[in-house]
Amino acid sequence: MVKIAIDAMGGDFGPTPIMEGLVAALKQNNNFTAIAVGKKDVLLPLIPRSLDDRIEILDTHDVISMHDSATDALKRKESTIYKAIELVKDGVADAVVSAGHSGASMSLATLRIGRIKGVSRPAIATLMPTSENQNTLVLDVGANVDCDAKNLFEFAIMGQVYAQYVLELDDPIMGLLSNGEEESKGNEATKEAYELITKAKLPNFAGNVEGSDIFKGTVDVVVCDGFIGNILLKTAEGVADTIGKILKKNLKRSLISIAGAVLMRKVFKNLKVRVDYAEYGGAPLLGVKSPVIIAHGKSNHKAIKNAIFQAIRAANSNMNQNIEERLQRYKTN
Repeated sequence: MVKIAIDAMGGDFGPTPIMEGLVAALKQNNNFTAIAVGKKDVLLPLIPRSLDDRIEILDTHDVISMHDSATDALKRKESTIYKAIELVKDGVADAVVSAGHSGASMSLATLRIGRIKGVSRPAIATLMPTSENQNTLVLDVGANVDCDAKNLFEFAIMGQVYAQYVLELDDPIMGLLSNGEEESKGNEATKEAYELITKAKLPNFAGNVEGSDIFKGTVDVVVCDGFIGNILLKTAEGVADTIGKILKKNLKRSLISIAGAVLMRKVFKNLKVRVDYAEYGGAPLLGVKSPVIIAHGKSNHKAIKNAIFQAIRAANSNMNQNIEERLQRYKTN
């Protein structure tokens, strides 16, 4: 049975939505147990007595705040995220979920759990909604601001493996994000990465793709550096929020609009589901030896529940073994 470590004090809204998400996940899935890391006196009242045998509490009071430096986490060995990561490092837990300081989670996971053999840098991946009945996996979206061609090559392999073994997509198609589809487009790193991917003959490489392809569902996996990926992610979140506000304002302007909104209630509900990050849960940190899911700081209970399910799927897969094998198979100098 899979055991998940939860940084129960991380997140913008404290432990309540995190524990509510954990409880909801446990009630829905009987095939895992959890260790909640945080203040025992705060967490204990949030756990139903019926789940006492499936949730352990690791009592610790130090919490890395969003204002702290990521490097501080390495020194604060009594912090919730440090202890949650250590549970995975020591083999006590199989995966970790945190909605806390993402930089601290990344640093600790990389240094304490360690990288998969052949991985130069781990990458954060996230799912973006498309106009089709699918999502596009994009990486990196923030772990590495500066990347070289080798990093992008490794991201391509890790993204395809995650899409295949965790998202369960058959033969996922991968593209390299650039400012044009032509092979000659892109900066020096992307052009060199294009050559590396082509030379290594990575399967299902669609070549360069543009930003609009992400939301069309043209490919299953899109590779970019963390600087571009993070801007893409924040822009997409902003656009979705703005469209929602524009629709609400315009729908209130006339009785006809209100009547139309009532008739299209199901359509609007489906749209909200497609663009809501809570539906996806969190972003996996790919390239470390055990699954690490980084949830949004503003995660509600639904987002935490889905982040936990994502961690369970990753823990039950052969993802890391396949990443290592493919990196060795398509090794570049």
